[in-house]
Amino acid sequence: MTSDRNSDRFLDAAREVILSVGWKRATLTDVARRAGVSRMTVYRAYPDMQSILADLMTREWTAQIAGVVATREIDEDDVPGVFARKFTAAVSALRSDELFRRIIEVDPEQLLPYLIDRRGRSQDVVIDLLAGRIETAQRLQQVRAGNPLLIARSLMLAAHGFAISASTMHGDRLTQVDFDTELTTLVRRYLAP
Repeated sequence: MTSDRNSDRFLDAAREVILSVGWKRATLTDVARRAGVSRMTVYRAYPDMQSILADLMTREWTAQIAGVVATREIDEDDVPGVFARKFTAAVSALRSDELFRRIIEVDPEQLLPYLIDRRGRSQDVVIDLLAGRIETAQRLQQVRAGNPLLIARSLMLAAHGFAISASTMHGDRLTQVDFDTELTTLVRRYLAP
């Protein structure tokens, strides 16, 4: 079993490799070289690059979301508004993330399975976080009634479009800021009691 320190070391190395050469060209040998260990040392922790990518996406993107969620807002009484602003900030942070951008620009097909075939661990972490917060706010009658898991998964579907495809809608005097404002409005209204 690999220690968390070694795992982070391998993931840090994988991140550097992917940023440098892209996903398709990255190898376990490249990761080992960057981490300063043998290929077998990495192989004992990760059997292939796909498993490294899965752990890397989970680590990087859940950290992005956690950072946004941890921020305090002045108007904490407007629960749907706070939720909506943090949701939009999280989508924006993900969309701006260097690793996310690199994968979309060079190897977008790596994200396709998580959009059309199955959910990944990072998606499940975010959905669980959303559903838990929605359920708590529902008990306090701060957001609308409904199945918290369905609401959370529906928000995840919206996040996919705004994180991955929003740039295709820019133009005609419409900017990313316009779409972020619209996402905030969409989420606030969707959650309003």
